[in-house]
Order: sequence, then structure tokens, then C-alpha cells
Amino acid sequence: MDIKRVGMLTGGGDCPGLNPVIRGAVQTLHNQGVEVYGLMEGWRGALEGDYTVLTPENTSHIVSLGGTILGSSRTNPFKHEEDEGPVDQVIETMSNLGLDALIAIGGDDTLGVANKLHQRRGFKTVGVPKTIDNDLSCTDVTFGFDTSVNTVVESVEKLRTTAESHRRVMVVETMGRHAGWIAYYSGVAVGADYILIPEREADFDHLCKTLQEKRDNGQKYAIVVVSEGAKLSSTESAYITKHHEVDDFGHIALGGLGDIVAEIIEKRLDWETRSVILGHLQRGGSPSAFDRILGTRMGIHAARLVLDGQWGKMVAAKGNEIVGVSMAEAVGTMRTVSDNIINEIGEFYQ
Repeated sequence: MDIKRVGMLTGGGDCPGLNPVIRGAVQTLHNQGVEVYGLMEGWRGALEGDYTVLTPENTSHIVSLGGTILGSSRTNPFKHEEDEGPVDQVIETMSNLGLDALIAIGGDDTLGVANKLHQRRGFKTVGVPKTIDNDLSCTDVTFGFDTSVNTVVESVEKLRTTAESHRRVMVVETMGRHAGWIAYYSGVAVGADYILIPEREADFDHLCKTLQEKRDNGQKYAIVVVSEGAKLSSTESAYITKHHEVDDFGHIALGGLGDIVAEIIEKRLDWETRSVILGHLQRGGSPSAFDRILGTRMGIHAARLVLDGQWGKMVAAKGNEIVGVSMAEAVGTMRTVSDNIINEIGEFYQ
């Protein structure tokens, strides 16, 4: 395979571990004499031809940096399916820059665009799964998740002291639109008194019963961890405002469910309750050692897929190995928390 120059971009929400991916891919491609052009701010850079040349020298120090040196955006060339203009512009940019292939690093939206470019236009693309939500199928874990969970755990432990001092219930809202991995893992790690996740409709009768029993048994405070996408019943959903912003991929901006849960708890139990929305704190900061290593390995193997001509593939963690899987399959389904895992934590909420 005669590959001389490869493009690379990071799209969607940022997360710790993106820079290690960039570093791993750049070094591997450089070792084979391949140039790497970084497209700035995701698909926006692909539309506008905004790029920077990436080398081992200018990426050697970035393994410990959070975020992405390439910048990111939620630009979607396929936003209007009937309008082929933006897609044509992306292809033209690739041609003008002399790119033989593209490594797209992102979640299901970013990789969905990369897959369409390959399937519909025949452009050579390879994907790297990125999301703190850990909800991409075909991979056991995504980089950024570990760092995010540790950020939540650290935050909750700080909140615990003020909750205990003021005898309050503290509701902590985490990210997680469709999958509750962050809320589940962090909730278990801090010994939360209750966890609400998108995979199961919230039962506020059971939640309040559980908290009241703990209070009756002498517990003076409580911690409730809530995923931003947790499902409310039709009764409680009336609390939610109907006015939300929508991004280029059609996603409603979430945030604020923790406030609603706190209000319900306080009204039902007459127990002073506060809520904290951690929001983008979970995306920030230096990646954990685990995410630095996983990101680096995924970058190396993404470059190897390019060198081997494995187009339309995405790298994935399977046990201790990094393998190539179908990008179309990976973006077609979502990995959520199973009933078996949910039922495990139920042992604490009898």
C-alpha cells in the first residue's frame, strides 16, 4: 500500500487520552516514512483546509496533556443529507492536501461521518473510539473513561465532607446520555447511597424509601449519583423543561437532571438536599496512566491499520489486545450497562 500522507482529526467532545492517541499514531507512521497532517477542530478543519503538520518532535511531550492539541468541534458535513456540498468540500480538502487516508478519532458521531465517507465516497478512513461515556460497541473500554470516573470519585469525596457536616443529601450529576457507565462506576467506587442511570427508569418511591431507612438507622447524610440521561417516569418528567439546544448531530443538550432529583427528594423526605452538576469537569485534566497507555496503544494500532490498508476499520480493545473491527458495526449499536451489572449494586438498595 503506497501511503505517503495521512490526515488525522479529533471530533466531538474532548476527553483525556486524545493526545496520547495522536502521539502513538504519528510516531508509528513516521517510522514508515509517512507524513501526518492534523486537521484542526474536527470536521471543520476538513471542510476549511485548516491543518498543521504533526511530527514526533512536536508531539513527543503531549502524552500527559488533557484535551487535544488539534482542537475539536461538533461540525457535521452530513448535517443535511440532501446537501452534498459540505461532503464535496471535505473530499476536495483531502485532495488539495494530498491526503491518501484519514484517521478519525471520536465517538459515534465523528466515526459515523468517517464511515459514510468510506462507504459512500470510497475515501480511505480508519477510526479510533473516543468517549468518556464508554458506550461505543465493539470495544471493551474507551480511553477517557477511567480518568473521568476518577474525577467524579475525587469530587464526591470532597462533597461528602460538607454533606456530612450539614446533614444533607448531596445529589451529584455525572455525564452519560444513553449509558450509565460513569455514574455506575463512580457511584460504586464512593459507596453512593443510590445510583440513577439511563438503562432503568428511576423509581423515586424506592429511592426515597431507601434513603429514609438509612436516615432512620442513624445515617446523617446521603450521596446520590445521577447520570444526566437517567430516565424519569411520566410523573417526574413533568419537571423537565422542554427548551434545549440541539447540536449538529441532533442531540439535545443535557444537564440539570440532578437539580430535579434533589427537588423531588427534598419535597418527599423533608431532608435538606443540594445538587452538584459536575459537567465538563469530567472531560478535563491530565489523563490517568491507564488512559495514557490505552490511548497510545490505540494510536499505534490505528496507524498500523492504515499501513495495512484496513479501510473502514476501527481499533478496539479486546481483553489485553488491540484489534481492528468494522467501523460500520461499531457505530451502529451502543454499549450500555447490562441488567446483570445493575442488579449487582441492587444488593445495597434493598
